[in-house]
Amino acid sequence: MSTIYRRPELAAQMARQLLNPGVLDEGLRSGLFISGLRRTGKTTFLRNDLIPALEQAGALVIYVDLWSDTLTSPSKLLHAAIRQTLEELQTPSSALLDRLKRIGGLDIEALGFKLGFTVESIGKEDGPTLAQALSEVVDKAKTDIVLIVDEVQHAITSEEGQQLLLALKAARDAINPRPDTPGHFIFIGTGSHRALVSELTARRNQAFAGATSIPFPLLGEDYVEHLLQRLAHQESSRLPSLVVATQAFKTLGNRPEEMIKALRQLLSGAPSDSDPDTQLPVIAATLRSMAADIELMKVDQLGSLAKAIFGRIAATEGDARGLFSAEAAAAYSRQVGREVRIEEIQPIVNQLVDDNIIMRRGHGLYCVTDPFVQEIWRERQDFLDRIDDL
Repeated sequence: MSTIYRRPELAAQMARQLLNPGVLDEGLRSGLFISGLRRTGKTTFLRNDLIPALEQAGALVIYVDLWSDTLTSPSKLLHAAIRQTLEELQTPSSALLDRLKRIGGLDIEALGFKLGFTVESIGKEDGPTLAQALSEVVDKAKTDIVLIVDEVQHAITSEEGQQLLLALKAARDAINPRPDTPGHFIFIGTGSHRALVSELTARRNQAFAGATSIPFPLLGEDYVEHLLQRLAHQESSRLPSLVVATQAFKTLGNRPEEMIKALRQLLSGAPSDSDPDTQLPVIAATLRSMAADIELMKVDQLGSLAKAIFGRIAATEGDARGLFSAEAAAAYSRQVGREVRIEEIQPIVNQLVDDNIIMRRGHGLYCVTDPFVQEIWRERQDFLDRIDDL
């Protein structure tokens, strides 16, 4: 049994929506941004499911992970990925061409083209722009180009990265609106910093403002069943039921690594005569609380005003608003024991956003980035309130 849990149906559906969009999916060609917390399986899905599905459908896929080398600028990483892909396309014995031949989605004969520029010149001052280079590839390969940028939020941490996104937008606008274009340029950005990924489509000053932004489709019961089946080959007894294990997985924020950690503790640490359906929920709740502690500790380290602002957001059902109002400043003042000036609030909110603790949902609207961190905070606040009432 494979150690990687595959999601071919989801990948095939997304590939159809991107490459052959219906009326309601045409907006995806303006850009698709997928956000999800770290360790929920985004990169595994991209590499093992979505990219093969896109290639099977005939697209030319370029993938780059901006987290693969944080010391190198996003622009250099992207240009290097494009150069490598184009070099492989022009090399008869390359691994990429071999893979495309096996898949059969692309017209391999059409890929035996010669470009009007050298691959090495891409990204250089005297070389073609991204719009020019990608337009020529689309025209000669006569297919769609899908560029996937993993951890895309790193692109907005520098002016060079911002310019890169503008260049990609220019490539989209140069290729896609043409009435007789033989292919399209489709941009997919994924990221674990939900707050910053949201900014990429929500803020008007961003290159891809108005593009589609969706949460990463989390793993569910099917994944848990797959995991339990793998364990059954090694451990014939003391496995939890599917219902209890699925609920534990949800408790852990649908994170595969945390689920494996919980099952490891169950099988190695719990008494041999204990009931796994009783023990696993306790283990999952403990691990969940520990994971939330890491995020809440970040708030504590920012000081009492940060705790007051975070508390106002976490206590709100839905999106919190009015964080910068006179009424909010007065409430913060009561909590921190001193007068809080309105101009003090924005820097703290910015820091909470930068640390991926809260995220901006719209003009003046904020929420907690990780839902189960909010749940833990509320549970503890309810406990403190009950203590105060005694």
